[in-house]
Amino acid sequence: MSKRVLICGCGYVGLELGRQLVAAGHTVFGLRRHAAAGPEMRAAGLTPLIGDLTQPDDLRRLPGAFDWVVNTVSSTRGGADEYRQVYLNGARQLIAWLRDAPPTRLVYTSSTSVYGQTDGQWVDETAATTPDTETGRLLVATENEFLAAADSPTLQPVVLRVAGIYGPGRGYLFQQFVRGEARLQGTGSRCLNMIHRDDVAGALSTALERGIPGQVYNVVDDEPVSQFDVLHWFAAQLGRPLPPVATAAEAAGRKRGLTDKRVSNRRLRTELGWAPRYPNFRTGYAAEVAAAQNSPAA
Repeated sequence: MSKRVLICGCGYVGLELGRQLVAAGHTVFGLRRHAAAGPEMRAAGLTPLIGDLTQPDDLRRLPGAFDWVVNTVSSTRGGADEYRQVYLNGARQLIAWLRDAPPTRLVYTSSTSVYGQTDGQWVDETAATTPDTETGRLLVATENEFLAAADSPTLQPVVLRVAGIYGPGRGYLFQQFVRGEARLQGTGSRCLNMIHRDDVAGALSTALERGIPGQVYNVVDDEPVSQFDVLHWFAAQLGRPLPPVATAAEAAGRKRGLTDKRVSNRRLRTELGWAPRYPNFRTGYAAEVAAAQNSPAA
């Protein structure tokens, strides 16, 4: 049955979600703060809407009501002040606006950075969320805003904790490697948790269709992997040497906020029947590696 869908913060992930939902026969609206994204959204089959999630007047002007609402907003600069405004205040404004015309499902994308573990242990959705950074704590506070709304009979929020996203044109570590800027952190043993953009969109679609209200799900591929193994694979595929070990000054600049954990996707798989199209970084990065191999600079 066709749904009327609003994607707030319709950027890298939201556009792919929109494409998938339009292909499934839904009517999709994409909300961005600036009009520049309009042509890209229209090309994907979405109706562009211009507005700021943190501004109640902008929300009141939207052409509601919607059956499904997704909040995929992201911070551009990444500081605590912007996190507080974009994530926490944005969540409060969105929830307040939706109470008068509640959707049948509300999905919010958080981050696996809310897990602050540093000993390489496996973590699932029951693990402690005690991040070391102020930005991480603001993400936890934002999650709590949505989860508290699950106590209301009118809202049906679901929270997805998303791992490091990569995909077409994206992938911070790979781009660093290609530019010759990547550095091993110590022995490179720290675990990385990743997910392809298309699989994030698939998880969002699954959560919209059958997510359990008030539940939290980790969105991550099947294979946590060490930084060394990722860089070693990049090097082997592109015929380049491993990057050097970070200097003391470089390591000091990255020390705060670095975690070391292996995030489980078991709940999303077993409760909702989701499975990643790209179960590990090697399958997910195949197209980007092939493009780099064929690049004149390779």
